[in-house]
Amino acid sequence: MAKYEYQTEVGQLLKLMTHSLYSNKEIFLRELISNASDALDKFNYLHLTDERFKKEDWKPQITVKIDKQDNSLSVIDNGIGMNKEDLINNLGTIAKSGTKAFLEELEKNKDGKIDSNLIGQFGVGFYSVFMVSDRVEVATKKAGEDKAYKFVSDGSGSFEVNEIIKEEHGTVVYIKLKEDAQEFLDENRIKEIIKKYSNHIPYQIYVVYDEVIKEGDEEKIEHKKELANEATALWTLPKGEIKDEEYIEFYKTTWGDFEEPLTWVHTIAEGSLEYKTLFYIPKHAPADIYRADFQPGVKLYIKRVFITDKEKELLPLYLRFVRGIIDSEDLPLNVSREILQENRILANIKQASVKKILNHIKKLDSEKFDIFIKEYNRLIKEGIFTDYTNKEILLDIVRYKSSVVEGLTSLNDYIEREKDKENRAKEIYYIIGEDENILRKSPLLESYKKSNLEVLIMDDKEIDEVVAPTIGEYKEWKLVDITMVEPPVSEEDKKELESLAKEYESLTKRLKDILGESVKEVKVTNRLVESPSCVVPDSSDPMASMAHILKQMGQEEPKIPLILELNAKHPLVKKLSTTSDEKLLEDSAWLLFDSAKMAEGLEPENKAEFANRVAHLLEKAL
Repeated sequence: MAKYEYQTEVGQLLKLMTHSLYSNKEIFLRELISNASDALDKFNYLHLTDERFKKEDWKPQITVKIDKQDNSLSVIDNGIGMNKEDLINNLGTIAKSGTKAFLEELEKNKDGKIDSNLIGQFGVGFYSVFMVSDRVEVATKKAGEDKAYKFVSDGSGSFEVNEIIKEEHGTVVYIKLKEDAQEFLDENRIKEIIKKYSNHIPYQIYVVYDEVIKEGDEEKIEHKKELANEATALWTLPKGEIKDEEYIEFYKTTWGDFEEPLTWVHTIAEGSLEYKTLFYIPKHAPADIYRADFQPGVKLYIKRVFITDKEKELLPLYLRFVRGIIDSEDLPLNVSREILQENRILANIKQASVKKILNHIKKLDSEKFDIFIKEYNRLIKEGIFTDYTNKEILLDIVRYKSSVVEGLTSLNDYIEREKDKENRAKEIYYIIGEDENILRKSPLLESYKKSNLEVLIMDDKEIDEVVAPTIGEYKEWKLVDITMVEPPVSEEDKKELESLAKEYESLTKRLKDILGESVKEVKVTNRLVESPSCVVPDSSDPMASMAHILKQMGQEEPKIPLILELNAKHPLVKKLSTTSDEKLLEDSAWLLFDSAKMAEGLEPENKAEFANRVAHLLEKAL
């Protein structure tokens, strides 16, 4: 007997599963059938491509056996099976990155109930079996191996794995049902669940049970075996023959989500290239979407034969939220992973699929589109940076916050609002930072507000500062970072600025001498209306244009020199230009600089000195 302790997270999860109320117990059967279908997928491929298994007389099948006398239910498949290592890795630990997040989410639930949507979102559905079971045994033998094993657990802190005798490859999941789970001994209830969740699993699912037949005064037991599903591969059927609820249940069963998908795209292509695709967009982003070890959601089939669900490049990485199936008629069954990555047929299917998905997203109704943007806008930005071929449609889809409208806006709507303004340059203005409130109050916006010019508020700095500079143009409108350019002004304003620059030349020189190397330059500006000063990066610095590239490469972001700009019309600046109090000028120089940095979300170099200067000037003012 070999006894093992559960991984910490699994132990916590099992405890919650066993002792919490669960509103949708029936899905345990869906999970087990889905696992059995995956096992059949994997062996089906070997049966067709591996010489060791080609001669085997094999018919894929899933059986749900009801034993009313034993108070048990068994789910049986003749798929690939598992060895000892597989059992421990698959049933004793949870490798998926969403487990801890799932547990954290459960802790937030005040009523103690486990939300079935969470189970699907975080990929821990197998353990839902412990909601209906006091004891689970998994007897299994891996195809091509001699030894068979049994996994045994009562849902407590440990499990056993022992060697057993089993002739055929495949898996039997034996479930000892709890007293409050007797409904799952009813064959009609089981058939109803299979029909609901697993009707389009591409393998036959049989329900086996004993029926008591009365013949006069005698009772006769008759063994029944009934087909419970249609066993059609849904994606191969004409779209007109499939109901929405069938699409939805196929999605839930195949990808373990308890919510309906946001939308789906079904394509059957015929001609020089024959393939079928069915893609779904989940209503919520998968929990591991921003992790390097994310689980890909697209399955590749060839002529209905499952090939892989591990290939991360069947779609571009920025579409890693998509769940779906690609089924090609033109690829050889024994295609290798290396050939897959370079195959022209698959590349053409991928390219066509991306366009289909993006065009479908673009046409979503406003309610669904808003949900999509809330969940996936950041990934669309990734696509803008990485997918040049589809850049234009991605730019149609992406949304940003704005200085003039509530909520989010498209680039096209920005242009529509701005295009008819007199002498309006074909420029889309934007500002990037980490905090929306700070950006909206930035002194750099003042002249744009005064001139009635809209500015996009890009407050997802980590990705926006990488993506935005690479966009270039959209519909002949150039994207412009307002921190890197002078604001648009009239010729009259330019002449006024030249005059002010001469008038305040002495002050700017004195302030530069005080601030030293902390600033690249001090100058007057016409970009300010209410604020006395602002800071902007030196756009002429060679590293300014390279900053986003270096950050993308994982290198340390270069420190771009700052320029201090003064509002010559502000009373404070006017008074400083005439003061002879050197201490006052020094304190004011640093306060103008540090407060301008803080307005942009930057920290003063020396916070203690900043506080002392504020206290000194307050004392003087009082």
